[in-house]
Amino acid sequence: MKALLPVFRRILLMLPVLWIIVSLVFLLIHLVPGDPIAQMMGEGASSTDLSALRHSYGLDLPLHTQYYRYWIGIFHGDLGRSLRLRDSVTNLVLARYPYTLLMSVAALVLALLLAVPAGVASALHRGRAADRLLGGVSLLGLSFPNFALGPILILIFSISLGWLPVSGAGTGPLFGGSTLLHLILPAVTLGLSLAAILTRMVRASMLEELGQDYIRTARAKGLPERTVVYRHALRNALVPVLTVVGLQFGSLLAGAIVTETIFSWPGLGRLTLSAISNRDYALVQGCTLTIGLTYLAANLLTDLAYTLANPRLRRS
Repeated sequence: MKALLPVFRRILLMLPVLWIIVSLVFLLIHLVPGDPIAQMMGEGASSTDLSALRHSYGLDLPLHTQYYRYWIGIFHGDLGRSLRLRDSVTNLVLARYPYTLLMSVAALVLALLLAVPAGVASALHRGRAADRLLGGVSLLGLSFPNFALGPILILIFSISLGWLPVSGAGTGPLFGGSTLLHLILPAVTLGLSLAAILTRMVRASMLEELGQDYIRTARAKGLPERTVVYRHALRNALVPVLTVVGLQFGSLLAGAIVTETIFSWPGLGRLTLSAISNRDYALVQGCTLTIGLTYLAANLLTDLAYTLANPRLRRS
């Protein structure tokens, strides 16, 4: 039970952050000039029709009353109804969220698979040709934005070579072969820039660990170099990298908006962008709440991963 206290404490600290996120989005989206009902109905709509529709969505109520009713709905699992799509926000978010989560996790896994070996190799060959080559590649990845990389990958692998589909998520189940085939280009586009960041982080952390006294002691005892590097140095080097991974997962969710637009991926990012452009109050708030919860959950998992990577942090 005592081991779970830090987890409960972190969850309690997350609640005020979530309240601030939802409140800010609620206030900002409502303070933007313009009437979403008039925009939805068009110029030919009568004032009677506008008033009736505004009343049906509760938009004629005072702002503080709408805010109170929105939180009551959240506590009952009701995020409201979309103005444009005329459907429950909960249903719309649940339909799109798995696609965004799948793409973000795939991009994160790809980034780790590329960054950890590259960072270790760069640290072990410090100052040599391999180190300079990997440094140049990571710098190129950092300076190449998603909105430029995505179309280039489409031109090469979809249009020129015809190996991969251009857009969409295919048909069939979420983890079916068609969806996974459509996932490759969006995941690569989203994951390469993160791989570049993590490569430099792993390299710097590995260089610091390889210079520690316990590494020299391990080598002096005659331990195999592979054991010294991967069992001792890499394990400790990954602790600060976990911080970047947790923070960058939120960036993946933000970058998913651009990537999903490029590849017409049916995720939460495209849904959020459409909701913002149409001033769909409930849908914007529901999407933001989901992204905020995901980001906070990712940071909580990062904190838990700290304790697994370094038991000395369990007391903090």
